[in-house]
Amino acid sequence: MNTKEIIIKQLKNLGLQNYSTVMVHSSMRSVGKLDGGADTLIDALLHTLGAQGNLLMVLGADDDEPFDALSSEADEDMGIVAELFRGRRGVKVNDHAAARYAAHGPQAKFLLNPIQLHDYHGPGSVLERLTEINGAVLRLGADTDTVTLTHLAEYLADVPNKRRVSLRYDRADSGEQWINSLDDSEGIAQWKGGDYFPQILLDYLKTNSATIGRVGNSTAELFPAKSFVSFATTWIESNLGLESRRPS
Repeated sequence: MNTKEIIIKQLKNLGLQNYSTVMVHSSMRSVGKLDGGADTLIDALLHTLGAQGNLLMVLGADDDEPFDALSSEADEDMGIVAELFRGRRGVKVNDHAAARYAAHGPQAKFLLNPIQLHDYHGPGSVLERLTEINGAVLRLGADTDTVTLTHLAEYLADVPNKRRVSLRYDRADSGEQWINSLDDSEGIAQWKGGDYFPQILLDYLKTNSATIGRVGNSTAELFPAKSFVSFATTWIESNLGLESRRPS
């Protein structure tokens, strides 16, 4: 069984301490058995980043109940680490039914707010601020379709006729709320390979821009946010842009 000390050593070998702000996507199933479970993983992440470091995670929310920024549990697809992080002392969350994030550290408020109601993954978003301050993404065995930063690239990419959606949410404080954005469920345009999120990540990893190592039992990938967004934007323009411009 892995311990906190082992995880910290592995994170340092990966170079996590070289970044002041990191967004984490994790799967405890992939990380494996850890003395203290997901709480220990969070402890190790915070310890490695240090007192001046900032840890960021996507929370989402359970759609079965009216949304409340502070009390709604994280979307189960985000995993147990995100849910436990949400309840941590000192962790702040933003108030957005479609794009709720949690952050810990000196720049938590800067990262989380403000966030626009519509087009919440585009310019002015949490994702853009992560990129602006040269943050990084750490993947700990998470599925290949979980790099949330890809949504920012969807906004930045020059692709015609991007698909948009209008989604309805129930809020505990104000009832029905409608939010408009690019389609962050089915994608902004059709691609011959289907879901393009995994392919963008896999192609990016081929550029050797990420540091890859072991954390627990998982294959961990650490890479700069700005580098990934630049690559993903170009990839989307090269692939989805061509598809969108072809005559029907």
